[in-house]
Amino acid sequence: MRAWHVEAPGPVSGHPLRLHPDDDVPRAAPGELLLRVLACGVCRTDLHVTEGDLPPHRPGVTPGHEVVGEVAAVGDGDTAGFKTGDRAGAAWLRRTDGECRYCQHGAENLCPRSLYTGWDADGGYAEYMTVPAAYAHRLPDGYTDAELAPLLCAGIIGYRALQRAALPPGGRLGLYGFGGSAHLAAQVALARGATVHVLTRGEQARRLALEIGAASAGDASDMPPEPLDAAILFAPVGDLVLPALAALDRGGTLAIAGIHLSDIPPLNYQEHLFQERQLRSVTSNTRADAREFLALAAEHKLAVTVHPYPLDAADRALRDLKDGRFDGAAVLVP
Repeated sequence: MRAWHVEAPGPVSGHPLRLHPDDDVPRAAPGELLLRVLACGVCRTDLHVTEGDLPPHRPGVTPGHEVVGEVAAVGDGDTAGFKTGDRAGAAWLRRTDGECRYCQHGAENLCPRSLYTGWDADGGYAEYMTVPAAYAHRLPDGYTDAELAPLLCAGIIGYRALQRAALPPGGRLGLYGFGGSAHLAAQVALARGATVHVLTRGEQARRLALEIGAASAGDASDMPPEPLDAAILFAPVGDLVLPALAALDRGGTLAIAGIHLSDIPPLNYQEHLFQERQLRSVTSNTRADAREFLALAAEHKLAVTVHPYPLDAADRALRDLKDGRFDGAAVLVP
């Protein structure tokens, strides 16, 4: 099978990702599913794995964790009711220990022994991959394979970031950066009656924001036209933490949605945190988050903006992501 591997993490301009044309098809271990990949989203986390912003966990790993697949085979043991021919999703969270105090209290995203698709185990930049059945997802109807792929990380993480941002009913939300995750989180917030203001560098992304119902769309360094009750930082740019905090109304919360962020400049307590403003991080997601979001996506048809790339063009898709050459999400389609 064809599969991409991160051979030497580094800038994508140096082609650290290499296509192998004749990898062996993996075998499903007990409790696992073998998926024939139908679509795989291209996530900024894949870029961080490829460029080495996230330290390598598995040498030569195949990235990709927004995977829509057809079950090609099942391993022995419990396969969570999945059978050959079913459609299933594989997401970032691949496995947890199920025993630590975090897992026992509904916070499996904080499990210290958690493993991740496309970082600790080979992911979906390939024609086949495996996923533990207990961590595979049932997928909603009404979407194409390409539209479903971004829901499996961009959508889920955006949903968790909304929860962490504590947006009140009918509140004012600011979104900093407007890629695959933000354009889905915006629709969830709008469906709940929020006013959404988008602040992002890309003109194309600003147009998309207005098309899906944002009240305003400005540059990432601008102040929104009104104080914010909550904000989410999707862009991995630490410099934006300060203006995002300054844009918050009293008691507002800023959630940082990314797994990697450049350094944050020094904060001024009075300007950025006083009056009970809060700064929160977002770490992965729980399976409960995924189920809740996918159920919401089944109930409310989300407009998923996708840009298909052939599997052989995965390295170009990552370069285009880094350079901001598209709005919405890129999706590899084998």
